[in-house]
Amino acid sequence: MKVTVPNLIRAAGLSAVLAGAMFAAILPINPPDVFASVNTSSFILITSLKTVMSIFGLLGITGLYARQVEKTGWLGLAGYLLLTIFFALQMCFSFIEPTILPLLTSMAPAFVESTLAMRSGAVGSMNLGALATAYSLTSILFILGLLLFGIATFRARILPRWAAALLALSGPLAGIMFGLLPNQLDQLTAIPTGVALVWLGFALFFERRPPSSKAIPGGGSSSSIKHEPGQAA
Repeated sequence: MKVTVPNLIRAAGLSAVLAGAMFAAILPINPPDVFASVNTSSFILITSLKTVMSIFGLLGITGLYARQVEKTGWLGLAGYLLLTIFFALQMCFSFIEPTILPLLTSMAPAFVESTLAMRSGAVGSMNLGALATAYSLTSILFILGLLLFGIATFRARILPRWAAALLALSGPLAGIMFGLLPNQLDQLTAIPTGVALVWLGFALFFERRPPSSKAIPGGGSSSSIKHEPGQAA
């Protein structure tokens, strides 16, 4: 495949599809945040996939923003930056879970338990300092980033507006659902966001654009040349 801007944006659309699908599928089956889960194969697999999901999320949101950058204005830029920081932080935390936590279960169990408690919103026995502060910001980045980026995408009128509306609402909706649903169902809050990302990603991937006219020596394009009667074409 030739490396061109349209091809890169289409690849970003596919990344958004994969990120959304993984976001909607992985979080509902996320292992429980208990010490006994850390060394299980399911914990290591799911948390590793969450790292991959964050990478696809970074690529996907960048493509969505690049496609409509001239129409989204400062609102789109703000939403894009918030979501970029969210996926970057999420990728760091997701990388720690399968690679570092299993190694510390015997050496530093208090750290492992406090990290798991941090994920579930509880308070652990160990003060995690800046790590806990950074993690607490992810929810704000997630909700506000989706809201701003979704509104900007809706106003840009380039990608499907219903998908943009769902993306904008999915952040605040996740916050409301998280507070109302019981613990065993709070992971379902990821589904609206995942569906919106898949929807927007497919729209970006299958979008058809008119071919650009080819430039010719002397300025103008081949489509703008007119021939006088009697001249050779």
